[in-house]
Order: sequence, then structure tokens, then C-alpha cells
Amino acid sequence: MIADFVAQFARLIASYPEDIRVEIKDSDEITEIVLYANQADIGKLIGKEGKMIGAIKTVISGCKAKDGVSYRINVEAV
Repeated sequence: MIADFVAQFARLIASYPEDIRVEIKDSDEITEIVLYANQADIGKLIGKEGKMIGAIKTVISGCKAKDGVSYRINVEAV
């Protein structure tokens, strides 16, 4: 559910939405969401001073309150 949200949100922002891919890596303490995007879209997804990715992290932290799982999100180039 969270991975789908992150992917859809990123596709709305990206110039190359077909390159957006989300991968989830589970560990004992934290679930890492890796967002893969075209190199040209990395800046758009992170935003000025990290405000865009910060907004995504804020929404995801609301999910932590619901299901008790901690999430980390990383943006990487394809």
C-alpha cells in the first residue's frame, strides 16, 4: 500500500513516469522503500532543500502511527 502510494506520487511529479520503480527491503527494525527514477527526475523528487521528499516522508510517518512499522525512503537513479 505504501509502496503504491509512493510510486503513484512520484509518477505525477516525474518527467519520465515510465522509469519510476519502487522496491521494498524489509529488515527487523525498519522497512526501506527505494524509489528508482530517471536521473533527470531525481532533483524533482527530492525538491528544493529536500522539501518534496520531506513531504513524502511526513505522509509515510502517518502510516507508522497506524501499523507500527518504521519506514525509510531513498531516491536512486535508474
